[in-house]
Amino acid sequence: MIEKKLTIAELILIAGTRVALGVGIGLLLSSRLSREQCKAAGLSLALVGGLTTIPLAMGILSKPKSAAQGARLAA
Repeated sequence: MIEKKLTIAELILIAGTRVALGVGIGLLLSSRLSREQCKAAGLSLALVGGLTTIPLAMGILSKPKSAAQGARLAA
């Protein structure tokens, strides 16, 4: 298993993008707002959640492996 060390700020950003994406999809499927309001809010939240996930994921995946994992692989 690959281990990556994340800061609290990175965890909060990741969680925030997941929430925005989930709320956006929920609004798209909801019937509480008018159709136009629901569609506009849902699409914007889903787009923000999806588009902000890409740079975050690239940043995390490009981080070097943790020192503990490197030592384990060398042994």
